[in-house]
Amino acid sequence: MKSFLLSIAAFAVAAAPVDAATLADVERALAATTTMTADFSQTAANGQVARGTMILKRPGRIRFDYAGKKPYLVVSNGRTLSFVDYQVSQVSQWPVRSTPLGVLLDPEADLARVARLLPEAQSPLPGQVAVLAEDPKKPELGRIVFFLTPDKAAPGGLRLTGWRVTDAQNNLTTVQLSNIRTNIAVAESGFGFKDPRQKARPPGRAG
Repeated sequence: MKSFLLSIAAFAVAAAPVDAATLADVERALAATTTMTADFSQTAANGQVARGTMILKRPGRIRFDYAGKKPYLVVSNGRTLSFVDYQVSQVSQWPVRSTPLGVLLDPEADLARVARLLPEAQSPLPGQVAVLAEDPKKPELGRIVFFLTPDKAAPGGLRLTGWRVTDAQNNLTTVQLSNIRTNIAVAESGFGFKDPRQKARPPGRAG
């Protein structure tokens, strides 16, 4: 999801009506959004809600810092997506391309092959452009519906506002973005993390 679908630093068009948007419009808007910061609200399949801040830098990097007493984060360095749980000193990792977010983060992802626009009547969020992405050859990756709002001030005329991920077990996770800022300076250091497994190893024993 090539330099996140090309590398367009400045692409400015008037936002089209939802029904007039095309998959090519979505590709251009994603390509034109080189960085993003936002607050997020995440609703899990069991109804639990978590909040925090997100930073994104294309190609491939994203970070979710969870607010409150949740000692974990989700971060991608461009190649690997890591779930870091500091409470139990555990790190779980997957190739970015093997996650539902890969279609948004992978600069080599082919939207025309794995995605289609949903008609506005089928969109879970009326008034927003909804894109359904799933790889029929890899059903284990689940599917993602991501949403963009027509906005003349947004790069490419469309602003990414959130997504809904359904995993292979049909569990739905919803992410909504707010306080969105695009194409601002984002430090590369934000996409690393302190590995809690180093503390968990007994002294003198190599990992």
